[in-house]
Amino acid sequence: MELISLVLAPLAAGLLCLTTHSRAWWERLNLGAFALLAILAFKAAADVATTGTVIELGGFLRADALSALVLALTGFVALVCAIYAVGYLRREEADGRIRHDQLRRYYVLTPLFVGAMMLVPLADNLGVMWVAIESTTLASVLLVTFYKQKTSLEAGWKYIIIGSVGISLALFGTVFTYYAGVGVTGLESRGMNWSALIGVADKLDPQAMRLAFILVLLGYGAKAGLAPMHTWKPDAYAEAPVPTAALLGAAFINSAVYAVMRFDVLAEKCLGHEFPGRLLAGFGVASILVAVPFVLVQRNFRRLLAYSSIDHCGIMVAGLGFGGKLGALGAALHMLFHAVTKPLLFFCAGNVQQHFATPHFRKVHGVMHTLPWTGGLFLVAALAVTGLPPFSLFQSEFTIVSGALAAGCNRTAFLFVAGVVAIFAGFLVHMSRLSLGAPVQPGPAAAECPWKFAAMIIVAITVVGLAFWLPGPLFELVRQTGQIIQSTP
Repeated sequence: MELISLVLAPLAAGLLCLTTHSRAWWERLNLGAFALLAILAFKAAADVATTGTVIELGGFLRADALSALVLALTGFVALVCAIYAVGYLRREEADGRIRHDQLRRYYVLTPLFVGAMMLVPLADNLGVMWVAIESTTLASVLLVTFYKQKTSLEAGWKYIIIGSVGISLALFGTVFTYYAGVGVTGLESRGMNWSALIGVADKLDPQAMRLAFILVLLGYGAKAGLAPMHTWKPDAYAEAPVPTAALLGAAFINSAVYAVMRFDVLAEKCLGHEFPGRLLAGFGVASILVAVPFVLVQRNFRRLLAYSSIDHCGIMVAGLGFGGKLGALGAALHMLFHAVTKPLLFFCAGNVQQHFATPHFRKVHGVMHTLPWTGGLFLVAALAVTGLPPFSLFQSEFTIVSGALAAGCNRTAFLFVAGVVAIFAGFLVHMSRLSLGAPVQPGPAAAECPWKFAAMIIVAITVVGLAFWLPGPLFELVRQTGQIIQSTP
């Protein structure tokens, strides 16, 4: 019962947190559950990479390479966020920014949020996958409004409204996908199961499938943060607790992109590559270009991370749209490398905001003098997430550009590169000013919280390690993922 345990472990931890009023037990339950979750997710990924697809509950739960990759990344991000949250929330409570009941709400809702995210890649039924993504919204919106301030409530309303519109469109897209398969032999009892649909995708109604894909791309694209459905992200990332923002920016984005990938495979087998490919490449590159001006003029480093996520979501979707072996492999690699890199940016941003009591660039500089480890790692994370060689994101971006050129999308590739370079320049300017220079208040360096420092070091070691070495089983998982989402030879 390996797969079902991936869903039940965090859900059980969240429910158990309701039975106690002890902060120590909330921390233990979350840490224990997410450590177990990471172990189970890594084991499931290894099993899939070596033996193939794993099925449980009569096919209700199914994990192939794409599912296993998302599971492993979600488990990793959830664990490091749980470690960081201990130090972060203790500091918030000590400074009087949150109350005991708010702390309990965090430790109850976060496992429920993660449990719903784990169900997304495990559900073979597209309707159940939709329910799981909707469940993530219900749990995470209460975390976005965690501080109960006017700005956080406004961010929560924007998140729920845009998310509800998106999830409604995704529901219609799912229904039209089911309609496209009505009457196809072999789908009488499993017309909503992806594993059944993929076998007869070339027989689906093309008109219904075309409309279904448009609706799904708009719906799940809104959840992922594709432009122009991205406007909830800056507010939500700036107002949510840092561990929640990291989960949204490094784990939940993969769940939404995963859903787009599943429907893209069906659409391309039914319609061919040109129609869905152009839509994906267009939305992807547009998201990169939309993020550029906001990154260049950004004044708030928490919001800067939101526009970075919009950019990287666009990169993944663009790679999917370019298609071919290189486009598919680049999209899978980028999903991996972005998920393990982005938490470090959020953790460093959280440390800076807590120490300086502001998220604004103009009030913070010389962080390396005041918080040496945070300042140094913040700069390293910024260079890594913008794709500077030899960091791993350069490899995935280069692979995607190669896929664009191989597909003959020269103009689109130029816009892709121009947008990525402009974002790199903006990040470099902002982060060099923040980390370098004279400190705001000269004096001895402040001590780093052991919990927050441990989370940052785990992620930093992973980021640096992946820049030079991709373990064999992990590479095999990525290779198999590329094969699943590949649409053109």
